[in-house]
Amino acid sequence: MPKKKETIEKYTDKEALDFHIQGKPGKIEIISSKQLSTQRDLSLAYSPGVAVPVLEISKNPQTAYEYTSKGNLVAVVSNGSAILGLGNLGALASKPVMEGKSVLFKRFADIDSIDIEVDSQDAEDIIKTVRNIACSFGGINLEDIGAPDCFVIEQKLKELVDIPIFHDDQHGTAIITTAGLINALDISGKSIKDVKIVVNGAGASAIACTELFKNSGVPNENVTMCDRKGVIYRGREGVDQWKSKHAIDTKDRTLEQAIKGADVVLGLSAAGAITQDMIKSMAKNPIIFACANPEPEIRPEKVLEVRDDAIIATGRSDYPNQVNNLIGFPYIFRGALDVQAKTINEEMKVAAAQAIAKLAREDVPDEVVAAYGGDRPHYGKNYIIPSTFDPRLITTIPTAVAKAAMDSGVAQKPIKDFDAYIDELEARLDPSVGLMQGINSKIKKTKKRIVFAEGEDEESLKAAIAFKNYGLGEPILIANKEKLNESLKKIGLDENFNIEITNSSDAEKSEKYKNYLYKKLQRKGILEKECDKMVKSDRVTWGSCMVACGDADGMVAGNTRHFSATVDKLAQSVGSRENEILFGLCLYVSKGKTILIADTNVNEFPTSEELVEIAISSARVAEILGFDPKVALLSHSTFGQPETERTKRVRQAVEMLEKRKVDFLFDGEMQPDVALNPKFQSTYPFSKIVGNANVLIMPSIHAAAVSTKMLKELGGGKVIGPLLIGLAQPIEVAPLRSSSSEILNLASIAAYSSEIIKY
Repeated sequence: MPKKKETIEKYTDKEALDFHIQGKPGKIEIISSKQLSTQRDLSLAYSPGVAVPVLEISKNPQTAYEYTSKGNLVAVVSNGSAILGLGNLGALASKPVMEGKSVLFKRFADIDSIDIEVDSQDAEDIIKTVRNIACSFGGINLEDIGAPDCFVIEQKLKELVDIPIFHDDQHGTAIITTAGLINALDISGKSIKDVKIVVNGAGASAIACTELFKNSGVPNENVTMCDRKGVIYRGREGVDQWKSKHAIDTKDRTLEQAIKGADVVLGLSAAGAITQDMIKSMAKNPIIFACANPEPEIRPEKVLEVRDDAIIATGRSDYPNQVNNLIGFPYIFRGALDVQAKTINEEMKVAAAQAIAKLAREDVPDEVVAAYGGDRPHYGKNYIIPSTFDPRLITTIPTAVAKAAMDSGVAQKPIKDFDAYIDELEARLDPSVGLMQGINSKIKKTKKRIVFAEGEDEESLKAAIAFKNYGLGEPILIANKEKLNESLKKIGLDENFNIEITNSSDAEKSEKYKNYLYKKLQRKGILEKECDKMVKSDRVTWGSCMVACGDADGMVAGNTRHFSATVDKLAQSVGSRENEILFGLCLYVSKGKTILIADTNVNEFPTSEELVEIAISSARVAEILGFDPKVALLSHSTFGQPETERTKRVRQAVEMLEKRKVDFLFDGEMQPDVALNPKFQSTYPFSKIVGNANVLIMPSIHAAAVSTKMLKELGGGKVIGPLLIGLAQPIEVAPLRSSSSEILNLASIAAYSSEIIKY
């Protein structure tokens, strides 16, 4: 096994393996959607209560959509014959990919999914297997099945079963590409009925794209398809039935001949297949979709060297206009499942493509701006396909697909109220999808220098390497060279990884940092020799002095010691910002909502005045992260019931906030369920915060720490942080034994803070 992946993949083999093995092996699990805490619950879920829905389904099979998970369940089926460009490695080897697909279904469209790997290279075996299990599912997503078997399997299953059968490698690519084509033609002022298109590649994706182009209005004779042997023309020998369907009468025999004068070229073939001379020969305002992965048929910069009038799309995320199936398949299935469609037909695919194209023309919401690092993309040559982080995808595409299913007569459960349906779709949305993406996009432009204090710690080291490889900035490791080399070997890397290392053996910096620290602490009873010892013996002090003295832009520390011990060191070496209180703030990211929780780590029992300052600073951080702060000051009482000495402190903080005339919504005191659950809005109609809160100010560190730790372990969401708010320098502290991903997030936030906050 090679030690290191190609640069584009940004990780080592061992790191990829560790990711899949940590915790529960793999990437998916099954959890119950019902409470099963009592004997009565068990009796209803299984015997004898389960007999009742069984009998109902036996009388009316359609009720399976009501009494089981069938209506929100998709099977991802593969035999591993065409895995992610890796080739035919077999069914079992394809399982990590299929689990990954299931994760995407859940993450982006709230669809439950199970991967099924069929150990057969025989199309009839696969057809029989899927047919026999199809009644369990609301839809089937075929994945990584080689041509021509994928055509045979999909076509036959559509005839045999009455649920959607969708081969994403074909139709997902086709839908996104068609959406991009619609917009590219609009921008270039060309008609879909007149353009000349060349498709280089004749595999499953290429054929599906060609068919959807034609179903969207491109005349049959205007599309020339090429394979490895050249143009597919009428009369050519050795052409199978799927290719021959797209053969045309033409004298062209090579790609070079066919592309001359073409308006559009779609590449679904191999790197380097399209040359600059070919691009030069195309018509005015050419459209180039170079979608081979990971290396396109021709790089966009090579196109722009010879044509400044071109519109370019690729399959890569590091260029504009990425043709990404993630924009399509989760939402297409969402719409199909919600009307219990019998199939996903051409009308539904065209509707999806048109909806995606239309969405790219609209002004983008702030979530997309955040994902683009603060830049607001506008419809044009470099934005013809919507961002994968556009929150409107979940409402726009399923709605269009559902309507097309109803209009074409394949919907078994038509939607009666589309306004209510859109509300249901929005409730599935996770507004935090673009949170870290937005932060990372921003810091990629500034390349901040971030210190990783625990340089030899394996998790910190992996985070630092990822920080560099993903282009987020320049890491600096505080480390002993020999110990670092041992850690590198453990994570699958050699010594030549090219990251800056620093430690107290640097005499010049030691003197510089000692002088800084002594100047800061000399009137607090600290002697110069004590400052010298602190700088040379404590890596947190060393790193924080680096930041304070301008030798680095930020730091992440703490993974090998208790949080409070690290904070104590930082309070001494850099201190808090003027007129600000130091506190911990966690972000809890779960399905449908992101919640900020403070103070989680610093102030044991905040006074009313301290609660006010924590609330104001938390609201400021929420705004910086792109949220509209709605602050709830929590207590074990709600608006005076029950009233105790401890609840009065929280109520006084609310009164003080009212006098401060802050510019964000707040209320309290209230219990957490009142703050978060909309069912309490009718009970307390006078409060705009009840049921709407996204910033929770905890009454004590005990309540906060217990709550966030329980959420992390039991809540099913993700905790980011705690962020250390109010420190005089952009430094974050990782809780003891954080994962590399958690440390990486904190490093990104430190870099982000150093850019947008004046220290």
